Amino acid sequence: MQTAPSPYPLRLTGELAPRLSRGLWLIKWLLAIPHFIALFFLWTAFAVVSVIAFFAILFTARYPRGLFDFNVGVLRWSWRVGFYSYSALGTDQYPPFTLKDDPEYPARLEVEYPASLSRGLVLVKWWLLALPHYLVVAVFAGGAWAAWTGAGPEWMFSSGGLVGLLVVFAGVVLLFTGRYPSSLYDFVLGMNRWVYRVGAYAALMTDSYPPFRLDMGGNEPPIGTASNTAPASPAPVAS
Repeated sequence: MQTAPSPYPLRLTGELAPRLSRGLWLIKWLLAIPHFIALFFLWTAFAVVSVIAFFAILFTARYPRGLFDFNVGVLRWSWRVGFYSYSALGTDQYPPFTLKDDPEYPARLEVEYPASLSRGLVLVKWWLLALPHYLVVAVFAGGAWAAWTGAGPEWMFSSGGLVGLLVVFAGVVLLFTGRYPSSLYDFVLGMNRWVYRVGAYAALMTDSYPPFRLDMGGNEPPIGTASNTAPASPAPVAS
């Protein structure tokens, strides 16, 4: 009997543009500067909100909904900027300046709001329990930003690590061929998905431990696609 993997509370998607500019990626670091400035202040607020949420969870077992929605918005904004720039180079469509979900933008992120959270886990999950994942994130996003600090967005759309290396390689291929290798894109998206799952867990937004699983591709694995029942056997033939 094969069981479908449980969906993680954070869902990250990215639709690769069918056509991308060959050379625009070379200056996206410049075009994205207004977003980097905005995200600097947003992530400062994210850190403050996370501290407030820590005490709220510790005493009430709940993450205040308004604070939760704000931090989801910061993650969402960061993912859109990363998808546009050097976490994926998946689109040339400029990211919107908003914390809200934009159904028209090819990169989206949602986190399921938890009805309640463990008061005990909040004390250890962001540093002790997440430590094995930090080692993986160190490879994906670069060692300098692998540890969760809550102090800045750099580790979320870092141009370092394996993600940065493969995205630069994809940019070079795009420059000379006009095409983004689809298998490489799927792998990059899988690594980004892993990083953001760890980010949400470390930011106290869920008690669901991130799976040690590389879910590749632009879309989240469909829920229930794996068969959870044994294939039907042919009816016995009466003798």
